[in-house]
Amino acid sequence: MDHLSRIGIFIAVVKNHSFAGAAKELGITSSAVSKQVQNLENELQVKLLNRTTRKVSTTEEGAIYFERAARALEDLNEAQEQVHELKTNPKGSLKVSIPLSLGINYLIKEIADFAKQYPDIHLDVSFDDRIVDVVSEGFDLVIRISELRDSSLIARRLAPCPFVICASHEYLKTHGALNSPDDLTNHNVLAYTRNTGLHEWRYKDADGQNGQVSLKGTFKSDTGQMMCEAALQGIGIAILPIFYVAEHLKSGYLIQILPEYTTWPNRDIHAVFMPNRYLSTRLRLFVDHLAIVCKSLPW
Repeated sequence: MDHLSRIGIFIAVVKNHSFAGAAKELGITSSAVSKQVQNLENELQVKLLNRTTRKVSTTEEGAIYFERAARALEDLNEAQEQVHELKTNPKGSLKVSIPLSLGINYLIKEIADFAKQYPDIHLDVSFDDRIVDVVSEGFDLVIRISELRDSSLIARRLAPCPFVICASHEYLKTHGALNSPDDLTNHNVLAYTRNTGLHEWRYKDADGQNGQVSLKGTFKSDTGQMMCEAALQGIGIAILPIFYVAEHLKSGYLIQILPEYTTWPNRDIHAVFMPNRYLSTRLRLFVDHLAIVCKSLPW
C-alpha cells in the first residue's frame, strides 16, 4: 500500500476515534488498519496515535499531522472532482438531510426529478426531524428551519417558513375563541419535545412590539406530524411551521388563531453546508434546484 493510502487510513481512524470505525468505513479489517497506521508511523519515525482499549486519540504530533494531511487530501480529492466534472457530467455522491414533513409533502417529487436528470449523482436522502451534525455524520447538505446561529457553516436561504398557531373547529367550539396571546394560558397548547427551550410562545404584535407567554399542555410529541394530527382531532392548539398545516388551513380543517400576531423570531428554510473552498458542481446544482423548487411553495 502506498504512502498516500496510509495517510487516508490514518485520517479515517482519527475521524472515527477508533480502528474499528475506520475499518468499517473503508471496508477492510481492523488489523489491516492498525498495520497501515503503524507503517505510517514507522515511515515518519514519530508516534501519531495514543491507543487504549477504549479509544484512540492523537498525540501532539499526530494532531498537527492530521490537520495538515486532511486538508492536503481534501485538496487532492477536490482537484480530482474538478477534472472529472470538466470532462463529464456531474458525478459523485451527495448525502442530504431534510425535515420529514417538509420533504415528504413538498420535495420528494422534485428530488426524484433531480436524480433522473443527473443519473451520475448518487443521492442519499434522509428525512428526519432531528438536528443532525453536518460534520460528524458526513452530510454534504442539510435543510434547516430555524434562525441560524452556527457561523462555522454556510447557509443559503431558500424560503420563509412562518410558524402558525391553529386549532380545529371542534376545539374552539368547546374551549372558546382567543382574543390575545395571554388567553393561551387557559388552553391546552401542544408541546414539541425536541425544543430544548421553555414551553412558551414568543411573538411580535402589529405595532412591532415583542412579547412572550408561558404555555401549558397535556400532549407532547417529538414530531410535528403527530402534533398536527392531535390538533386536527381537537386535542389542543398547535404552534407549527407552515408546511405541516398549510393544506389543512386551506381546506378549513384547521383555523389560524391570533393572525395579527407573528411568531418571533422569524424562521426560514435554509440549505446548510460546510464552507469548503471548492463547492462541487453536484452540490451547487442540487442547491440551485431546491432554490427554484422553494419559490413555488404554496405559502
